[in-house]
Amino acid sequence: MGAEEVKCLVAAYEQTLRALGIQDRGDPLAELVARKVFEIGQEGLKQPGQICKLAVKELRIL
Repeated sequence: MGAEEVKCLVAAYEQTLRALGIQDRGDPLAELVARKVFEIGQEGLKQPGQICKLAVKELRIL
């Protein structure tokens, strides 16, 4: 994974946390968000906004 991919995933993670209203990085939900963002990023999406949108959609189902 290159620097650009990491930067994209970090941005998507931060955006998803904000969208879900999670402020505490120690919250177990924050870890769930990280896993979901990484999973989606592995599928080939490269835009933080797209990753966030899909992550929020999938996490709201759980």
